[in-house]
Amino acid sequence: MIVISEYDAKWPALFEEEAHRLRTAFGPLALRIEHVGSTSVPGLAAKPVIDIQVSVASLVPHGRYVDAMATLGYRHLALSFDLVYPFFYRPPDEWPGTHHVHLCEAGGEQEWKHLAFRDYLRAHPDVARAYEALKRELAHAHDGKTVQSSQKYSSSKSGFVADVLTRLARH
Repeated sequence: MIVISEYDAKWPALFEEEAHRLRTAFGPLALRIEHVGSTSVPGLAAKPVIDIQVSVASLVPHGRYVDAMATLGYRHLALSFDLVYPFFYRPPDEWPGTHHVHLCEAGGEQEWKHLAFRDYLRAHPDVARAYEALKRELAHAHDGKTVQSSQKYSSSKSGFVADVLTRLARH
């Protein structure tokens, strides 16, 4: 079963630690490294996985990023959105792992969506609570033991996320 943990004040420090490792490995290729996902929203219960978004000028060539992430102990997992938001996790022999990293193009739609959603939840605690309730409900419906189950959990939240992003686009 997917476990939703109460907010842990250590999550920002765990992000900072990993961001330092990523900055070192990527050098000037990393234009921006951000803590995203539920662990980046103070007070929000979440799966205890640190989500990180690394913005780069271009996702091409793809192989250089796969190699760079492998040196840090990450495994690349090609999902349906791999061309626009490549996904990596660590440790590579443990699912879902402790850290997830997504790459995106700086200034692109994926970068905006994830930062805008995070920032909206940070600024609107009532919406964050509703999102938390949805995540708890979905966690009971999906075991999360496989990538497929985890993807179903994630995709089941997409309507909520889309509603928030639509609100933002109107303003």
